[in-house]
Amino acid sequence: MEAFLLQASLYLAAAVIAVPLAARLGLGSVLGYLAAGLIIGPILGLTGMHETNELQHFAEFGVVMMLFLIGLELEPHALWAMRHKLLGLGGLQVGITTLAIMTGSMMLGVGWSVSLAIGLIFALSSTAIVLQTLSEKGLMQTGGGRSIFSVLLTQDIAVIPMLALLPLLALPKTPDLILGETLAKLSEGEGDAHHGEATASAEAAHEAAVSFVQSLPGWGVTLVTLGAVAAIIITGVYFTRPVFRFIHAAGLREMYTALALLIVVGIGFVMNIVGLSPALGAFLAGVVLASSEFRHELESDIAPFKGLLLGLFFITVGAGIDLSFLFSQFFTVVGLALAVIVIKGIILFLLGRAFGLRRRDLGLFTLALAQSGEFGFVLIAFSGQHNVIPAALSETLLLVVAITMLITPLLFILYDWISHRMEDAAESQEADDIDTQGPVIIAGIGRFGQIVNRLVRSSGFDTVVLDHDLAAIQRMRRFGVKGFLGDPTRPELLLAAGLKQARVMVVAVDSPDAAVQLVSFARRERPDLHIVARARDRTHVFRLYKAGANDIVREMFDSSLRAGRYVLENVGLTEFEASEVERTFYHHDRHSVNELAELWDPDIRTVDNAEYISRAKELEEDLQTMLLSQLEESTAEKLTDKDGDK
Repeated sequence: MEAFLLQASLYLAAAVIAVPLAARLGLGSVLGYLAAGLIIGPILGLTGMHETNELQHFAEFGVVMMLFLIGLELEPHALWAMRHKLLGLGGLQVGITTLAIMTGSMMLGVGWSVSLAIGLIFALSSTAIVLQTLSEKGLMQTGGGRSIFSVLLTQDIAVIPMLALLPLLALPKTPDLILGETLAKLSEGEGDAHHGEATASAEAAHEAAVSFVQSLPGWGVTLVTLGAVAAIIITGVYFTRPVFRFIHAAGLREMYTALALLIVVGIGFVMNIVGLSPALGAFLAGVVLASSEFRHELESDIAPFKGLLLGLFFITVGAGIDLSFLFSQFFTVVGLALAVIVIKGIILFLLGRAFGLRRRDLGLFTLALAQSGEFGFVLIAFSGQHNVIPAALSETLLLVVAITMLITPLLFILYDWISHRMEDAAESQEADDIDTQGPVIIAGIGRFGQIVNRLVRSSGFDTVVLDHDLAAIQRMRRFGVKGFLGDPTRPELLLAAGLKQARVMVVAVDSPDAAVQLVSFARRERPDLHIVARARDRTHVFRLYKAGANDIVREMFDSSLRAGRYVLENVGLTEFEASEVERTFYHHDRHSVNELAELWDPDIRTVDNAEYISRAKELEEDLQTMLLSQLEESTAEKLTDKDGDK
């Protein structure tokens, strides 16, 4: 028990220190977890390889739970709607990558069967790392993010036929291999002697079930596999609702958590017996339960365990890297890892272009999926058990998979750098010749700029619309709204749009830096121009204020105020009272922002600006006092009116 508590403390302490540090440095949580594992494992030697391997069995349930939650978000009709990307983009990625890496392995002198197994292993990418990072960066709903999700889903499903194919590629057993297997079984037998009787019995039952399945002929294994899948579907469709109602009748919150864990762990056990991936079984169960009324309950119960175990999985990947072997074969291992990333990257780039991805979406798609994944560990271990890949080669492949996963967060950092450069660079399309001028210039025609443009034009005023996104301009033209392609921050474009004659300019570009640059230039050129600017957050407000904007609109502020008013109307206030509170809050916040803008210093972090923080607290207290006083006056007026009626 003491040893277990020590290991648990080491892993948790490493995560608590490394992950927040990596997040603050902008490196992402995944790299923090991997670095934590490297430090406590191969670098400091605080945890051994045996402990890491044992812990990895528990940590892999983080991947299982993640795929279960993904399945809960996908109803069967949603999967059907994605069929073209699953079979097209995802299927081509798996097939072409397998053939390319298989060819490369054969050119290095590896036999065709082993090369095919290697190709299948490296055709997969890391669902855990990629989805975690996409979620952290808010990129899941981008065009590149949706394409990445489709490919990852295809890869996860493709593991099923891969597991069925690999045993057919088995190498003939040599005397050395037979001797090694015998020694391994003897070692396992010695280890079993140290277990309790209950544990030994459970392991014996599990081994008996696995041996029974493995002893069946090929068609028998197929029937058992299909039976397990059918059992999961039938259980999900017909039995979960009665069980949930039974649990609900008990009125104990912890029973929901116990049932959610039972579903995931039980599916993992069944799928493990028939030789399939527990993660794929969990994904299938999630899809079946996606239309259940208990879906959100399951999500809330599983999510905390998923996050913790997934982090633990990343730590075990870092801790499992054998630095001594890596240094002895450094150029070979790193060279192979880079070769895998380059080959997959080229294939992904070409497929992304063929399926219509461009610019940042194409860059994200190419870099995010260029690594190998956690299922690579599963396939390598499975291949070793069935004598598909020699043991010496398996060790190298495991290290290559781990290195590619370790490089993945760096690829996302590279994407951020490229994306930022794309955002600031001049457009490759030639800017339009602007032949129209009007009293209002609207720079940026996204969701925000579109509404402003519709309101102004519907009121009878002409606008000149500028945007660097060709697709957005073409979309607006289909609705009869004329816009001009070009970078709104370019001085010559603004002058051609009538900056010298315009009465109002609306700055609605996506990039905060571009918005500040645009406001600064317009204010220098036209001190009398009225500038309305969209701000992303309060810090952006301060920057725009100092750049010279007249009216600054936080993109979420007004909608948040309206939502807050609806809340007040439904917790006891009348519509009039809620409206007055909203109006008071609005005017006080505008006054506060103007006052705090004078105290804000771009060279000092806000949390370190004592004068700013002190005044912000005073203004917040003033707001509370003002609103409470206003509500008390309203209550007093109600009581007076009631007395008058009497």
